[in-house]
Amino acid sequence: MTDNQEPILNKDENLMDQTPFLKLKRWQWWLLVAINIFFLIAGQAAAVLLGRFYYDQGGNSKWMATLVQTAGFPILFFPFFLLRPSRESSASTTSPSIKTLALLYFVLGVLVAGDNMLYSVGLLYLSASTYSLICATQLAFNAVFSFFLNSQKFTALILNSVVILSLSAALIAVNDDSEGPSGVSKRKFLLGFLCTLGASALYSLLLSLMQLSFQKVLKKETFSVVLEMQIYTSLVASCVSTVGLFASGEWKTLHHEMEDFNSGRVSYVLTLVWTAVTWQVCAVGVVGLIFVVSSLFSNVISTLSLAVTPLAALVVFHDKMNGVKVIAMLLALCGFASYIYQNYLDDKKARRSQTDVQESHDNSSH
Repeated sequence: MTDNQEPILNKDENLMDQTPFLKLKRWQWWLLVAINIFFLIAGQAAAVLLGRFYYDQGGNSKWMATLVQTAGFPILFFPFFLLRPSRESSASTTSPSIKTLALLYFVLGVLVAGDNMLYSVGLLYLSASTYSLICATQLAFNAVFSFFLNSQKFTALILNSVVILSLSAALIAVNDDSEGPSGVSKRKFLLGFLCTLGASALYSLLLSLMQLSFQKVLKKETFSVVLEMQIYTSLVASCVSTVGLFASGEWKTLHHEMEDFNSGRVSYVLTLVWTAVTWQVCAVGVVGLIFVVSSLFSNVISTLSLAVTPLAALVVFHDKMNGVKVIAMLLALCGFASYIYQNYLDDKKARRSQTDVQESHDNSSH
């Protein structure tokens, strides 16, 4: 939370009537944050590893790899209906028009599809560990976008995080021993690097635009609204990816791809299904953290996951972890710790301010 943000406990009473998540004590709020962090880290790490497994076993369709990142959105209907508020407050806010909502979800959905495509190309030409370390730059991009779009203040600790994470990515870029999967040329490695870097920037922009949408357009921050945004943007992104799959002609190769998949046809189907599921688990964590904290905090947790993923890739795919990669990963963890500490200070200051306001209000009432 930044200095100008209230703790989640102190939203207005009308909003608190809409969902039980806002009637929380401090430990309950942190528990909710912890659950969303787990969803994000576990979902993202598993999804990246499954995506790399798909390519390693003979998968080659970039549009299919793009589609599965959003195709699992129907899963979100379960928590959407379970967590939907029993009654809506009509007096607190005026809902935007259907046309405004359609335009908002369409634009965000198209951006999500483009971002997923860039990530798919990056993962095709990079090892899982290298890919994850480059993705850590999204925190630096998000700090900039949050500053301009969400009034996120730059502090010494946040600036320190940005600089450290930028250095981490730079180490990977200039490392002569950096390599992609076997058979990938330096030119394709560079293409994968640039696509992943561009995807990180676009992803950061998306997080800030989502937070801005909650504040300026939707003007509601119930968990059902967060899930609604994720469902409709994923629907649009899935449609765009499906069009791309057919327009590119890649759909013609899918049957052959499944037959030649190294670990078998059943494994091919399960890989795609579980990739879709894990991306949606990650998505719940992402939008949940945007909802209860901020887009920058959500991105920091993504960065932590991306710093942890290389360790999993080392075990699962036996990726090479040379000295430069180890240093880059340690830098990413230091950048994460720096921002987490800043968020702790902001949270502490916001709660102290709220307590002072409450005490002065109590005194004046007497």
